[in-house]
Amino acid sequence: MVSRVLDATAFYAGIPFTSQSTHYVTTLVYDEIKHIKKNHDALQILINTNRLLVKQPQTEFEERVKICAKKTGDIHSLSEGDISCIALSLELNTELISDDFAVTNVSKKLGINTIPLMTNGIKIVGKWIFYCPACKKDFSDEKNCLLCGNKLKKKLVKTK
Repeated sequence: MVSRVLDATAFYAGIPFTSQSTHYVTTLVYDEIKHIKKNHDALQILINTNRLLVKQPQTEFEERVKICAKKTGDIHSLSEGDISCIALSLELNTELISDDFAVTNVSKKLGINTIPLMTNGIKIVGKWIFYCPACKKDFSDEKNCLLCGNKLKKKLVKTK
């Protein structure tokens, strides 16, 4: 059976509760979702039967994810839990189940296969750029145009 890393949305969708596969989750995500089905001890049953393994990724993989997320412009959209999920998938060389656009964008850029749950997934992998709708100038990560003061907008530019 294939093992996969799950982000929090996979638990809300019930994925680990309806599957016999082994899934991984990081300690940060586990802390976020441990209230789910708490009165039924469902998560503890998954852990006791080795269908859910809680593992923290190595720091070097988290750093690789952060570097990539800075390059794609997704760094401010990712939580520490998101970063840990991507890092664990990278470390284990396994698929990641997530509907989060920023998680998927960074994962795909790192060569990680992502499986969407309730969406069709993302079609374009790219880099977010910030631009001024008035003077059309591009900026790396500002809130307002440094030239004319207008509020910047962001758009995804397709990358290879």
